[in-house]
Amino acid sequence: MNGFEGERDLLRIFIGERDKHGGKPLYQAIVELLRTKHFAGATVLRGIMGFGASSKLHTDRFEVLSLDLPIVVECVESAENIDAVLPELERLVGGGLITRERVHVILHRPDKPTDS
Repeated sequence: MNGFEGERDLLRIFIGERDKHGGKPLYQAIVELLRTKHFAGATVLRGIMGFGASSKLHTDRFEVLSLDLPIVVECVESAENIDAVLPELERLVGGGLITRERVHVILHRPDKPTDS
């Protein structure tokens, strides 16, 4: 065990692909913020279909192609670190959804070097 395994919090931030902050994609600004706060990691997932509070459908289907597909930013971190960054995240996210749940981390380690 490396000290990160065990009880942690999973933070999910649901936004749109077109959402911006400071002229760049909002998901990029969020990941950069989490990285500067030394989070263990973050992943950006691009959805193929979804809707949010506005009930507007966003999809990658050609006949109703959306230029604003759903984006989810996920990270797993200690409750204390998430508590500390939440006010900044709430300022960044104009419209969207932020959720949090308790998870149990089984493994967290960097990739093993590959044989060349």
